[in-house]
Amino acid sequence: MPVERALVSVYDKSGLTEFARQLAALGIEIVSTGGTARLLREAGIAVRDVSDLTGWPEMLGGRVKTLHPKVHGGILFRRGDAGDRQQTAEHKIAPIDLVVVNLYPFEATAAKPSLTPEELIENIDIGGPTMVRSAAKNFESVAVVIDPEDYAAIAAEIAEHGEVSLGTRLELARKAFALTSRYDGKITTELERLSSSNGSIEITERPVLPERLHFALGRRQELRYGENPHQHAALYTPAGSIPSGLAAARQLQGKELSYNNLVDLEAALALAGEFQRPAAVIVKHNNPCGTAEQDTLVEAYVKALACDPISAFGGVMAFNRPIDADTAEEVAKLFVECIVAPGYEPAALGKFAAKKNLRLLQLAAGDSARPEAELELKRISGGVLVQEQDRHELAKSDLKVVTRRAPTREEIDDMLFGWKVCKHVKSNAIVFARAGQTVGVGAGQMSRVDSVKIAVMKAQLPLERSVVASDAFFPFPDGVEEAAKAGATAVIQPGGSVRDPDVIAAADKLGLAMVFSGVRHFRH
Repeated sequence: MPVERALVSVYDKSGLTEFARQLAALGIEIVSTGGTARLLREAGIAVRDVSDLTGWPEMLGGRVKTLHPKVHGGILFRRGDAGDRQQTAEHKIAPIDLVVVNLYPFEATAAKPSLTPEELIENIDIGGPTMVRSAAKNFESVAVVIDPEDYAAIAAEIAEHGEVSLGTRLELARKAFALTSRYDGKITTELERLSSSNGSIEITERPVLPERLHFALGRRQELRYGENPHQHAALYTPAGSIPSGLAAARQLQGKELSYNNLVDLEAALALAGEFQRPAAVIVKHNNPCGTAEQDTLVEAYVKALACDPISAFGGVMAFNRPIDADTAEEVAKLFVECIVAPGYEPAALGKFAAKKNLRLLQLAAGDSARPEAELELKRISGGVLVQEQDRHELAKSDLKVVTRRAPTREEIDDMLFGWKVCKHVKSNAIVFARAGQTVGVGAGQMSRVDSVKIAVMKAQLPLERSVVASDAFFPFPDGVEEAAKAGATAVIQPGGSVRDPDVIAAADKLGLAMVFSGVRHFRH
């Protein structure tokens, strides 16, 4: 379908002048509006005003510019339909073959801290989405371009063939409808911030759990397989947004990622982000089997590995600092599936180069090991469960000493460290910790005392003078008694059991220090 006329009306004007100049050089008439037309004229590009095409001026403060039969008739008429051709000729409607439109930045406006209801409403684009949808619907005759990244390819295709191919028009239409779907979903969510009071509209904070959730996702990467090789899997990211976090990490070497790789990497990365000092996390089957926070990254890795070197074999790792040569040399001694870190020194990459199957992922610049808080979703049959992420941080001042003996300063530091790790272990979770290092981990058991016993059984290091963190209360004294038998001297737990007095009495009898956090950290 030859391109003879283009309607250009954009908010984001990046790359537009060069694109329009290329179109004009190909003999394509450019019709435009407002600031877009002004920009092109200032660049010496011939432009026809939309008001000249329609015979109507812009109205209502610019709210009505392109909502006219001569615009939408020119976009929507089917070139191969005799009736459409007759009607457009009768009403002197000129065909519009190329629509170049992007929308008011509603999402950016909605994020402004001092937003007014009027600003929110006025930044709801009406004419833009209408033109985009019209052109996308009629993709058999019209090309719609909503992304400046596509300008060069579209100009090259027209220059070579005189038209935009049907396949390209179809792909552009898909992209356009994804944009308008996402745009309308964002508007729907943001309007929940508005309320009426005494005849006026007020704006409030964005609800944590809105009445409606709209997700527009684009496939970013096909994965080797899902949880098992017979399951297909892919990574999706929010369409129209710049990817961030683990989803944006760049793979530097190694074979394709699997579903399980990313699930484990996310668990490791989330835990690594809990720490301020250099930290190393080793995860196996979505549970940390070794974690340490030390003065140097290599110390942290060596101590994390020492917790459970058998389970660490074939695991994944996350670091909260760029990996240096010393750390890489130690890591390279072990078979590891994947590593994610903020960066890698050149010498570290050299150490890893020989391990061809080792997947190295580097976080995008500006991303930290502590990802942004997002809603967590879990699918159930017929629906989706949604919750806030568990971002609670415990301070020393939050601790309530409940035993006769108060913990020492060292025990408090160990308890706070163990508590951070415990938050990322599957329930029922028990973590033994000492001096910024996990020394025993018990995860995912149906009874808490069994988690204690498993942590003791799997421990590769002495448990004397360690502390124990429990993600939920001890329902009976037996868990505390098993921990003390193994050598623990202090316990941190949420408290809240009807048998708290019995558990506290057992701790006192054993000479343990115990603190209540008042917060539970179940992770299912």
